Amino acid sequence: MFTGIIETLGTIQEIKKEKDNIHVTIDASITNELKIDQSVAHNGICLTVVAIKDNSYTVTAIDETIKKTNLGEWKTGDLVNLERAMKLGDRLDGHIVQGHVDQTGNCISIQETNGSWLYTFEYDDKLNNLTIEKGSITVNGVSLTVVNSEKNKFSVAIIPYTHEHTNFKNFVVGSKINLEFDVIGKYVSRLYANKI
Repeated sequence: MFTGIIETLGTIQEIKKEKDNIHVTIDASITNELKIDQSVAHNGICLTVVAIKDNSYTVTAIDETIKKTNLGEWKTGDLVNLERAMKLGDRLDGHIVQGHVDQTGNCISIQETNGSWLYTFEYDDKLNNLTIEKGSITVNGVSLTVVNSEKNKFSVAIIPYTHEHTNFKNFVVGSKINLEFDVIGKYVSRLYANKI
């Protein structure tokens, strides 16, 4: 479980393909605090640490993860948002995040609004995911509040701190992003759909 509050950025050092799997090696300031088998969210994708060497660690993504996320488009040198699993008893500053990406979306608009940024994302609504205004959404692992919710798109407002300390600063129109919809909203939606 995660909170969607990004701890740091990591830099992709190496990407290796092995059969249907991808091994990603990342240089990060938190490496010396990690251990093998630990879960870390990478742009919102929960991946297990499989190797550690010096300031870098390696995680492995299987085909299912690659198909449902933007991981297959990662390149050496890319920055990824990192968050370690939350500790029981810590404050939950974001919202309940599982690290299980529901689908990808695309950035369709970026507006600088006198000190903050308004990002608009579009996603395929055939998977029946939804957002609600003032509800929670996770974009590339970042816990955010939805504004301007529509059927297959929504906007989020980004404060300067989030812009500087996440990979939002590298987004452009057309950027493919990972989306995890609010888990409570998903359960309510499923219950409602099953009653009809």
